[in-house]
Amino acid sequence: RRASQTAPVSWSRATALRQERGLVAHRHRDRKLGSFGWGNDYGQSGSFVRRGAMSWGTELWDQFDNLEKHTQWGIDFLERYAKFVKERTEIEQNYAKQLRNLVKKYCPKRPKDEEPRFSSCLSFYTILNELNDYAGQREVVAEEMGHKVYGELMRYSQELKSERKHHLQEGRKAQQYLDHCWKQMDNSKKKFERECREAEKAQLNYERLDNEVNATKSEVEKAKSQLYLRTHMADESKNEYAAQLQNFNGEQWKHFNAAIPQIFKNLQDMDERRTVKLGDSYKTFAEVERRVIPIISKCLEGMVSAAKSVDERRDSLIVVESFKSGFEPPGEFPFEDFSQNIYRTGSDGTISTPKIDSTKPDPKHSIGKAKNKLWLFGKKPKGPTLEDFSHLPPEQRRKKLQQRIDELGKELQKEVDQRDALNKMKDVYEKSPQMGDPGSLQPKISETMCNIERLRSEIHKNESWLSEVESKPGMRADRRPSAEVNHHAPHGRESPEGSYTEDPSQEHRSPPQPDPHEFDDEFEDDDPLPAIGHCKALYGFDGQNEGTLVMQEGEVLYIIEEDKGDGWTRARKQSGEEGYVPTSYVDITLEKNSKGAVTYI
Repeated sequence: RRASQTAPVSWSRATALRQERGLVAHRHRDRKLGSFGWGNDYGQSGSFVRRGAMSWGTELWDQFDNLEKHTQWGIDFLERYAKFVKERTEIEQNYAKQLRNLVKKYCPKRPKDEEPRFSSCLSFYTILNELNDYAGQREVVAEEMGHKVYGELMRYSQELKSERKHHLQEGRKAQQYLDHCWKQMDNSKKKFERECREAEKAQLNYERLDNEVNATKSEVEKAKSQLYLRTHMADESKNEYAAQLQNFNGEQWKHFNAAIPQIFKNLQDMDERRTVKLGDSYKTFAEVERRVIPIISKCLEGMVSAAKSVDERRDSLIVVESFKSGFEPPGEFPFEDFSQNIYRTGSDGTISTPKIDSTKPDPKHSIGKAKNKLWLFGKKPKGPTLEDFSHLPPEQRRKKLQQRIDELGKELQKEVDQRDALNKMKDVYEKSPQMGDPGSLQPKISETMCNIERLRSEIHKNESWLSEVESKPGMRADRRPSAEVNHHAPHGRESPEGSYTEDPSQEHRSPPQPDPHEFDDEFEDDDPLPAIGHCKALYGFDGQNEGTLVMQEGEVLYIIEEDKGDGWTRARKQSGEEGYVPTSYVDITLEKNSKGAVTYI
């Protein structure tokens, strides 16, 4: 009867079933579970001794659904952390990219020889380089996090999903098999119950007929045989039910004491490994950042060192070296006594005017011109760079020539080394023909020799220019204004902006004596000078100083006065505007036999 009351087993009713089996089943199970976190020894008092950590297989044997949800939550949490790492990686990558773009934006785009040499600029460029290295370390952090943390977590997540699926499938199979055994046992129990009721009916029928007087012997025998048959069938059903019950109990014991604990233990191991993996990932996440800290510290130290290297005295000296012209400041203008041409007569004291020297130009006009020609205090006219740097002031010209000589010397040394190497190789080939043909090196040797001769010629030419600059100390004195210079220097010696001549050979040439009326209101004549030719502008010229003419590239102008050796040509626009333009900026075509041409001899 007690066995007939056994109910179907499910996860929700497992606790009640466990209580029903009693203490004996507990002890029998515990003796089998020494490897699942519980000991199998008992003290003298009979108390159970726990030898291991908490085990899901013993503590949570009836919590299959909750363990399924918990393991799924664990995998979701791991993937959530992986997503966090991925977003952190993207932030690092974008940060590094923005830093590199910032460095690229502010890095100098000029050639190295044109870069400023100021310590503040050099320090800033050093800071940019250090910042670029810092951006590289942020990229390293992003790469390491993406590979060692995010990538590893996503791979491990797929492994966990596969392992969890396998364990849960095993648990469901074990539960299905136990349900199948329970159904067989329940069917045999119901059959046994039916057979018992039929046997009871047969017994009651037999007893009624046996006690009834009117019952025939055949009816009694028939009832007796029916009772025997039903009793036999009930015994068989009882035996079958007992066998099924024993089999179910055995399978149920295996299920709750062996299969499910093992499956839950596997799930517990999986979940613990997931937890350990997360802890390792947290550590790796920090270690990746910690590994780059020394390099980042060096970058920051480099920035601090660059800041300390700023030298204001050195920058001021560089400014002097960069813009020093080599000229001396203009001297004082002498007093010009015009009253010497005025004298009194001996009789009436009237003032008479002596004969005026026709060769002396108008002093007022000459002084006005001189003031406009001091380019040291104005903007120097721009022009094409000449090979001998004669367009530069003496000091800057000397530096440029010396720099070029040094560069040519380095190139010459390279060519000489290459020639020596080729000659040695040629000697080896001549001694050992199997190594190569000596004649194959001759073209290269000849080319090297030509380069050497060319470089030597260039060095000699630049050295001659340099010696010319260094041997002219009077250059500075030539720029000092005096009465003679201001009154007798021809207009062609100085440009309308006051620059010196571009031709070094003109430095000490004695200026010709111009016509005294040459400078009188050159741009305000009533009768314009006739054109003696035309020219086409090769370059644009801004003509910001007085007396110069603005022109655009490709513009056609009329020539009204030739270049007199100072590098300037007087021209007229089609609109009638006149002024001076750099001769090297235009392509001049003079007309033959032009009438009215102004020529200075």
